[in-house]
Amino acid sequence: MNRKNIILALLLLTAIPLSAQKLTIQKTVVDVGKTAYQHPVTAVFELRNKSHHKLKIEAVKPDCHCTTVTYPQREIGGHETFQITMTYDARQLGHFNKQAAVISNGSKKPVYLCMKGVVLTEVQDFSATYPIEMGDLLLDKRELEFDDINRGDVQETEIHIYNNGGKAYYPNLMHLPSYLSATMTPKRLSPRQTGVMKVTLHSDKIHDYGLTQSSIYLAGNPGDKVDAEHEINVSAVLLPSFVGISQAQLQYAPKIQLSKEKVNIVFNGKKKRSDVITITNTGRSELDISSLQLFTTGLTVSLGKSHLRSGERTKLKITALREELQKVRVRPRILMITNDPTKPKVTITIHAK
Repeated sequence: MNRKNIILALLLLTAIPLSAQKLTIQKTVVDVGKTAYQHPVTAVFELRNKSHHKLKIEAVKPDCHCTTVTYPQREIGGHETFQITMTYDARQLGHFNKQAAVISNGSKKPVYLCMKGVVLTEVQDFSATYPIEMGDLLLDKRELEFDDINRGDVQETEIHIYNNGGKAYYPNLMHLPSYLSATMTPKRLSPRQTGVMKVTLHSDKIHDYGLTQSSIYLAGNPGDKVDAEHEINVSAVLLPSFVGISQAQLQYAPKIQLSKEKVNIVFNGKKKRSDVITITNTGRSELDISSLQLFTTGLTVSLGKSHLRSGERTKLKITALREELQKVRVRPRILMITNDPTKPKVTITIHAK
């Protein structure tokens, strides 16, 4: 190999580490939501060195003096993840959109990070909006209900969270069953900041018709231990499908009729009280009550028959236990799943005092 070729080969070898390095960002824009006037708020950006070679962040330059940044001063190893934070001083009211340029040897041009949100005039009292207290985190609800789900449906609900403490949190949900998934926006909740936990139900992962219940738990930070005081109750009702049933079939279908669907229990000092509901099949074929389930403890039920011929009746006896009902956090209800195509789900509500 002549001298010219040797020099060219050395230049190529020198260029390989620089060209092979690659800086990636999980999310270039972070919405930090609402914050109070003069209460600084921080956005956290997750980045990764996707190459095999070391990465050096040479500078992170915010677009104004109102924003400060932190970033690793050391070299970042191959395939290593790291964080860059931007903190806005919140000294101006209204919506804000702040950017910072990241200069490194992992990209030819600077890459840009953006944090946005809104600064409020004063700290608001969220006690009415967020009545559930779980440590420093306040929630608007602790019961998630997915009603009238059909096989294949994907439904979403939201938990609104407010950080009432003096430090930042990374709220997350623990013990999620396979049919639930959750995402938090923003991932980091600064003091006096609001966020939304979006919970998604995937009905194709629920096996049985009727009521499915789970307990999930809110954690302030990843790795927190499960705490019963942070329990969130989840219920989902999967209905049998009657898609494609004809008008002629409807004429000969079973039809459920109840003497009442609301039960009022007055204990008057007694430990338990009972009531009875009459169930009648007013249809022209056999009625099948395939599922009879309770949303809470504190109730017992007894059903005379689960299969009723046309015109036949049966009794549903409901007994409420005072001490147990006083401990439950969710509304006491009874669920029935039937083969009546016009009423596949029957919910009986219990009001006890």
